[in-house]
Amino acid sequence: MLKFQQRFLSSFTTMKTKVRQHLNDLELALRLHKQWQVTAPSLDQLANDQPFCLGSLTATEWLQWIFIPRMHALLDADADLPRNFSITPYLEEALKQEAYLPAIQQPILLLELLLKD
Repeated sequence: MLKFQQRFLSSFTTMKTKVRQHLNDLELALRLHKQWQVTAPSLDQLANDQPFCLGSLTATEWLQWIFIPRMHALLDADADLPRNFSITPYLEEALKQEAYLPAIQQPILLLELLLKD
């Protein structure tokens, strides 16, 4: 039983490490493609209750100010991570004209695969 617990905890830690790495890769891609902002959106923009804060944040703003911080907060709290989510279709539509889409999409795809049941 102890070996099972150790393996389970080890695989969970490894998964958390991979999630954090993909989040860091996403941040790096946003920075490299000049999509990382210094100034935060207003509280009203962040309080939007629409999926992806449609109408108040761009896709890259949502990634920077909502998705990445919430995922890090879940990791830091050892909370359950979301499973079976799909951000890629939204990004493909919202950023379809942007040359940097593949660079931002890659870490998201890896997160989606990693957190699939």
